[in-house]
Amino acid sequence: MSRGSGKGLSLKDKLDGNELDLSLCDLNEVPVRELAALPKATVLDLSCNNLVSLPSDFCSLMHLVKLDLSKNRLQQLPLDFGRLVNLQHLDLLNNRLVTLPVSFAQLKNLKWLDLKDNPLDPVLAKVAGDCLDEKQCKQAAVKVLQHMKAIQSEQDQQRQRKLQAEREMEKKREAEQRAKEALERELRKREKAEEKERRRREYDAQKAAKQEMEKKTKKETVHTRKPASSSRPPQPARHKPSWSRSVLRVLLFVLFCILCTLAACKLTELQHQPLCVSVNTLYEDVVAALQNHKTLQNMLQHNSHQ
Repeated sequence: MSRGSGKGLSLKDKLDGNELDLSLCDLNEVPVRELAALPKATVLDLSCNNLVSLPSDFCSLMHLVKLDLSKNRLQQLPLDFGRLVNLQHLDLLNNRLVTLPVSFAQLKNLKWLDLKDNPLDPVLAKVAGDCLDEKQCKQAAVKVLQHMKAIQSEQDQQRQRKLQAEREMEKKREAEQRAKEALERELRKREKAEEKERRRREYDAQKAAKQEMEKKTKKETVHTRKPASSSRPPQPARHKPSWSRSVLRVLLFVLFCILCTLAACKLTELQHQPLCVSVNTLYEDVVAALQNHKTLQNMLQHNSHQ
């Protein structure tokens, strides 16, 4: 691993038991893939290099127990730095760190920490202390962990409050939506009822108008059939036949009798009887008179044309 990029460097040659010394190699980046292939290297020294940041997959090196990142140019640590749960000793002396990731609170096995010579946030700097000796560095680890746990707890509470507020807001929106839908259903129901009532009134009005029309028509029909000059109700014709109808019946009956008598006197043996002789004579006279009357009419017509 060449200087500057770190490529071409034989990590196995640098490995001494469980310690891997990569200090003073002018590294710009950490060879995470090669380090992951050496799980026995629980002690890693990356001090005095040109590291500006650590890749996110660096936090997969969970076998690390002691890590020296002092005298680099680190401006921040990966957000999931807390995955290095087996880490007990951490040296971050002389970097450019201002804050630590909240996941730092998960380093429950951390017993030694040095954060000197970093532009730390004033609150964090006061918690970390000076770390001038072993005891102070151990106290720094404890206090910083407590501080980061408090920050994590506060953030968790804020997150919970935010989630609770979002849930309440969502419930409120759902309640408003349900109220809106209920109101819309009520409006539709009311409109439907009003439409049904309107149609019922129209139907009743049409029915009443139809009945009134039928009643009026029936009344006009009764007035048309009733005689205007008589106040008495009309009687059935079969009980009191009119005078003209009776006369017509009598004439028809007489004519029928005459025809029957004439037929009997003309066609049967009764024609030689005195009554039939008189009837036949009368019939011949009537026929002759009718013929003379017809002849007279023809003569008059002929004279008028001339």
